[in-house]
Amino acid sequence: MIISIASGKGGTGKTTVAVNLAVSLNEKVQLLDCDVEEPNAHVFLHPGIDHRETVTVAVPEIDRSRCTLCGECSNLCQFKAIAVIPDTSILTFPEMCHSCSGCWTVCPENAISKGARDVGILESGHSNGVVFIHGRLRVGEAMAPPLIKQVRRKAEPGILTIIDAPPGTSCPVISSIRDTDVVLLVTEPTPFGLHDLKLAHAAVISLGIPAGLIVNRVGIGDDAVFGYAETADLPVLMEIPFDRRVAEAYAKGQLIVDAFPEYRKQFQALYRNVVDLAADHRAPAHLENRQVLSA
Repeated sequence: MIISIASGKGGTGKTTVAVNLAVSLNEKVQLLDCDVEEPNAHVFLHPGIDHRETVTVAVPEIDRSRCTLCGECSNLCQFKAIAVIPDTSILTFPEMCHSCSGCWTVCPENAISKGARDVGILESGHSNGVVFIHGRLRVGEAMAPPLIKQVRRKAEPGILTIIDAPPGTSCPVISSIRDTDVVLLVTEPTPFGLHDLKLAHAAVISLGIPAGLIVNRVGIGDDAVFGYAETADLPVLMEIPFDRRVAEAYAKGQLIVDAFPEYRKQFQALYRNVVDLAADHRAPAHLENRQVLSA
């Protein structure tokens, strides 16, 4: 099973849920931190890194001795990564290239070959029985999806996988949650939380993936999020109260289930509900009562 944990906005508690769920289960788990622009699951898991590799994408390299400046490559490229100045020169813009391979395919003179451009670093290791994989996007790099896809390819098939997705609803999020069994949406009961939850839920619906809701910091806002969940047929699987002690543990880089062991059973119950949700896209009536974490 592959469980993605996502949110419409940052700071709602995605990583908190991902890491605490991963360490609470009594089976082999791998956690993929696909928030490659701001990975922080390692802050809580403290994994020992035993593998590191540079991730590259293919970009065009021009053999100017063969190029006739015909413009076929430039006409094909939808991202303007190649520009031909008639009878003068040809220019490439590697940062704009999406590695579609079209330019070297259509070149009639075979003047374009595959070069490589670094997009980031992939690291993997272990932490207390959890297999850990994350990516670190190169500073200044605009495209996260190629690195996210490589992080996902690194995962071992057949093992329970938890994906900590980036916030929002853009391409990096879709690359992270696509082809997963369940998406857990994490939000907070505020107007901003509700607004961005609606956007994220719409994205998940468009992908045809069943979703459940986790409401964090319950008690700081209003009940509008719960009203939306009811009307949108989005099951609330867990509530995490606004608790200063939990915030203090988070600030120290501690796991909730380590600081407050009684929460471990709540995350285990959450997982059982997720399994049921994956088995039936309609969120079956036999789901356990949603987990309400309390001190």
